[in-house]
Amino acid sequence: MPSYSIGQAAELLAVSPETVRRWADGGHLAMDRGGSGNRMIDGVSLAGFATERAAGLHPVPGGVMTSVRNAFAGIVTAVTVDDIVAQVEIQSGPHRLVSLISRESVEELGLEVGVLATARVKSTHVHIDRPENQG
Repeated sequence: MPSYSIGQAAELLAVSPETVRRWADGGHLAMDRGGSGNRMIDGVSLAGFATERAAGLHPVPGGVMTSVRNAFAGIVTAVTVDDIVAQVEIQSGPHRLVSLISRESVEELGLEVGVLATARVKSTHVHIDRPENQG
Protein backbone atom coordinates (compact mmCIF):
# COMPACT_ATOMS: atom_id res chain seq x y z
CA MET A 1 0.00 0.00 0.00
CA PRO A 2 1.51 3.38 -0.96
CA SER A 3 2.13 5.98 1.72
CA TYR A 4 3.12 9.62 1.53
CA SER A 5 5.20 11.99 3.61
CA ILE A 6 3.55 15.06 5.06
CA GLY A 7 5.30 17.20 2.45
CA GLN A 8 4.13 15.01 -0.43
CA ALA A 9 0.55 15.04 0.86
CA ALA A 10 0.69 18.82 1.27
CA GLU A 11 1.86 19.22 -2.31
CA LEU A 12 -0.88 16.93 -3.64
CA LEU A 13 -3.56 18.77 -1.65
CA ALA A 14 -2.12 22.24 -2.42
CA VAL A 15 -1.85 23.19 1.26
CA SER A 16 0.97 23.68 3.77
CA PRO A 17 2.56 20.75 5.63
CA GLU A 18 1.24 22.28 8.87
CA THR A 19 -2.32 22.03 7.53
CA VAL A 20 -1.78 18.35 6.75
CA ARG A 21 -0.47 17.80 10.29
CA ARG A 22 -3.57 19.48 11.75
CA TRP A 23 -5.88 17.35 9.59
CA ALA A 24 -4.03 14.19 10.63
CA ASP A 25 -4.02 15.18 14.31
CA GLY A 26 -7.76 15.88 14.00
CA GLY A 27 -8.38 12.37 12.69
CA HIS A 28 -9.18 13.35 9.09
CA LEU A 29 -6.17 11.53 7.65
CA ALA A 30 -4.77 8.15 8.71
CA MET A 31 -1.13 8.62 9.68
CA ASP A 32 1.44 6.15 11.02
CA ARG A 33 5.17 6.14 11.61
CA GLY A 34 7.19 4.78 8.70
CA GLY A 35 10.25 2.55 8.99
CA SER A 36 12.47 5.60 9.50
CA GLY A 37 10.20 6.96 12.24
CA ASN A 38 8.76 9.73 10.07
CA ARG A 39 5.03 10.30 10.01
CA MET A 40 3.51 8.82 6.84
CA ILE A 41 -0.02 9.16 5.43
CA ASP A 42 -1.82 6.11 4.11
CA GLY A 43 -2.46 6.43 0.35
CA VAL A 44 -6.05 5.13 0.56
CA SER A 45 -6.88 7.62 3.30
CA LEU A 46 -5.26 10.44 1.33
CA ALA A 47 -7.18 9.56 -1.85
CA GLY A 48 -10.50 9.50 0.02
CA PHE A 49 -9.75 12.77 1.79
CA ALA A 50 -8.72 14.47 -1.47
CA THR A 51 -11.97 13.37 -3.12
CA GLU A 52 -14.09 14.63 -0.21
CA ARG A 53 -12.18 17.91 -0.04
CA ALA A 54 -12.54 18.53 -3.79
CA ALA A 55 -16.33 18.10 -3.72
CA GLY A 56 -17.80 21.55 -3.96
CA LEU A 57 -14.50 23.43 -4.28
CA HIS A 58 -15.19 24.33 -7.89
CA PRO A 59 -18.93 23.83 -8.33
CA VAL A 60 -20.36 23.69 -11.81
CA PRO A 61 -23.24 26.13 -12.19
CA GLY A 62 -26.65 24.50 -12.10
CA GLY A 63 -29.28 24.54 -14.79
CA VAL A 64 -27.20 22.53 -17.24
CA MET A 65 -27.98 18.91 -18.04
CA THR A 66 -25.13 16.98 -19.64
CA SER A 67 -23.69 13.50 -19.97
CA VAL A 68 -20.17 14.83 -19.46
CA ARG A 69 -18.87 13.93 -16.00
CA ASN A 70 -15.54 15.77 -16.10
CA ALA A 71 -16.41 19.43 -15.58
CA PHE A 72 -13.98 22.13 -14.47
CA ALA A 73 -15.59 25.41 -13.41
CA GLY A 74 -13.13 28.26 -13.43
CA ILE A 75 -12.16 31.66 -14.73
CA VAL A 76 -11.02 32.49 -18.25
CA THR A 77 -7.39 33.62 -18.06
CA ALA A 78 -6.58 34.05 -21.76
CA VAL A 79 -8.33 34.17 -25.13
CA THR A 80 -6.42 34.24 -28.41
CA VAL A 81 -8.59 34.65 -31.51
CA ASP A 82 -7.74 34.47 -35.21
CA ASP A 83 -9.98 34.39 -38.29
CA ILE A 84 -11.51 30.95 -37.64
CA VAL A 85 -10.18 29.39 -34.42
CA ALA A 86 -9.68 30.61 -30.86
CA GLN A 87 -7.60 29.32 -27.98
CA VAL A 88 -9.25 29.67 -24.56
CA GLU A 89 -7.47 29.06 -21.26
CA ILE A 90 -9.39 28.40 -18.03
CA GLN A 91 -7.90 28.17 -14.54
CA SER A 92 -9.95 25.81 -12.38
CA GLY A 93 -8.31 25.59 -8.99
CA PRO A 94 -4.83 24.19 -9.61
CA HIS A 95 -5.81 23.00 -13.10
CA ARG A 96 -5.11 24.95 -16.28
CA LEU A 97 -7.22 23.84 -19.22
CA VAL A 98 -6.59 24.96 -22.79
CA SER A 99 -9.15 24.47 -25.54
CA LEU A 100 -9.26 25.23 -29.25
CA ILE A 101 -12.77 26.24 -30.27
CA SER A 102 -14.28 28.24 -33.10
CA ARG A 103 -14.15 32.01 -33.12
CA GLU A 104 -17.92 31.94 -33.48
CA SER A 105 -18.25 29.97 -30.22
CA VAL A 106 -16.08 32.49 -28.36
CA GLU A 107 -18.28 35.32 -29.60
CA GLU A 108 -21.59 33.50 -28.87
CA LEU A 109 -20.48 32.58 -25.35
CA GLY A 110 -18.99 36.00 -24.67
CA LEU A 111 -15.70 34.46 -23.57
CA GLU A 112 -13.09 36.97 -22.44
CA VAL A 113 -10.52 37.21 -19.66
CA GLY A 114 -12.22 37.31 -16.26
CA VAL A 115 -15.44 35.55 -17.28
CA LEU A 116 -16.55 32.46 -15.34
CA ALA A 117 -16.79 29.39 -17.58
CA THR A 118 -16.88 25.62 -17.33
CA ALA A 119 -14.62 23.35 -19.36
CA ARG A 120 -16.23 19.96 -19.93
CA VAL A 121 -14.06 17.06 -21.00
CA LYS A 122 -15.33 13.89 -22.62
CA SER A 123 -12.66 11.83 -24.23
CA THR A 124 -11.82 8.29 -25.16
CA HIS A 125 -8.12 9.13 -24.83
CA VAL A 126 -7.04 9.89 -21.30
CA HIS A 127 -3.39 9.26 -20.49
CA ILE A 128 -2.34 8.35 -16.97
CA ASP A 129 1.29 8.32 -15.85
CA ARG A 130 2.74 6.88 -12.65
CA PRO A 131 6.18 7.49 -11.17
CA GLU A 132 8.37 4.40 -11.38
CA ASN A 133 9.82 4.79 -7.90
CA GLN A 134 6.49 4.99 -6.03
CA GLY A 135 6.18 2.29 -3.38
